[in-house]
Amino acid sequence: MKIFKRILLLLCIVVIIAVFFNYPKLNIIAGYSAKNTASSVFLANRSLEFTDKTDNNFSPINLATDLVKKDKNIASSSVFNLLTRKAIYKEGLGAVLTLTKEDETEAYLVPKRAKSDNITPYPYGNAEQKDTVFANINYDKLNQTVASVFGKNQSRAVVVIYKDQIIAEKYADGFTKDSRILGWSMTKSIMSTVFGVMQHQNKLKITDKAPIDSWQNDERKNISIHNLLQMNSGLEWDENYNEISDVTKMLFLERDMTKMQAEKPLTGKINASWNYSSGTSNLLSGIVRNQFKTHQEYLDYWYSDLIDKIGMNSMVLETDLAGNYVASSYAWATPRDWGKFGLLYLHNGNWNGTQIFAEDWSDYVATPTLTSNGSYGAQFWLNAEGQMKDVPKNMYFADGYQGQRVYVLPDQDLVIVRMALSWMEENKFLKGVLESIKQ
Repeated sequence: MKIFKRILLLLCIVVIIAVFFNYPKLNIIAGYSAKNTASSVFLANRSLEFTDKTDNNFSPINLATDLVKKDKNIASSSVFNLLTRKAIYKEGLGAVLTLTKEDETEAYLVPKRAKSDNITPYPYGNAEQKDTVFANINYDKLNQTVASVFGKNQSRAVVVIYKDQIIAEKYADGFTKDSRILGWSMTKSIMSTVFGVMQHQNKLKITDKAPIDSWQNDERKNISIHNLLQMNSGLEWDENYNEISDVTKMLFLERDMTKMQAEKPLTGKINASWNYSSGTSNLLSGIVRNQFKTHQEYLDYWYSDLIDKIGMNSMVLETDLAGNYVASSYAWATPRDWGKFGLLYLHNGNWNGTQIFAEDWSDYVATPTLTSNGSYGAQFWLNAEGQMKDVPKNMYFADGYQGQRVYVLPDQDLVIVRMALSWMEENKFLKGVLESIKQ
């Protein structure tokens, strides 16, 4: 009996020690699950059961137990009943993790939105296109290629747009053309485009030094907006999603996500130290906010001068608790609307006769950042060094976690959208699409 008690005591001590050292991780796990659940259920209109079975069904997030209170727009997630996090859904702003009880009832502003054009055919409206058959397309091969990335590759949607026409479109069970899907880091490309729009309107110049007050007394004052857009500032940042890191603390523990990167020191040379940083993207969102006199103007601008202007009416940008758009991670839209974003770049900023950003902005975002080995531009990813060997080197794309993609292929007059829960063999897939279209 004494031996049994000693063993039990020892086990209790081991459990206490394990909880003590892993408690911060439990906070991140519960935070991720609560936020994802709230967005999936309230913003994307999925069921809790579907969300748990798909979006949250991977280690270690599947350790959390999720609950939803639909009457209060709240989702909560608990890990072993040791720690619980809550996320609240705000109509017009999406879901946000709470840090205090007061966060659940705090008043908030919402962006003013334009009405959807359901009369004009896609892509300049949301009505269905007339059937167009291109003689140079092998539709059987194209459809086979698209189908190949479903099933085990966990694609949720693929839309192929050629000469402004949808030539292939497929959705997984539970998804349709009207389903909002999270773009994750494709949101960075939306944010970059906002800077292109603002520069086109002479509201700022990306060559200007970053207007961060706390940097003015040290070498960081020499960092430009351009350096930040290219993630080549030299600032310290740890983008590790498997540990307690800068990015996980920012996304799941911070009230104001625009500040964390600003507090980091230089650890490399400005314009010669490429380092992927979601903190930088949110810092840039804060810079956008500071260009406006009021919070309402900031909230409205992203939609009035970009998103709604090109008819991406399904898109919702989620904010942090301080009301900043989380430019690193949280834009939701239908696959077709993500396709409109790609088409805006394919047409060098011209949307049905209106110039949204300068024609050369497309070239700018697709220009390789120094020390990125030709893989990164201004919040877009590149194929400049032929990383995908069977794909044109001037192809560039918005890239998000778990394989979200908007590929822009200028020479082929082609935009391809792929939304998913896992990555795929990109070169093989894109090669198959390209081979189905005779140039």
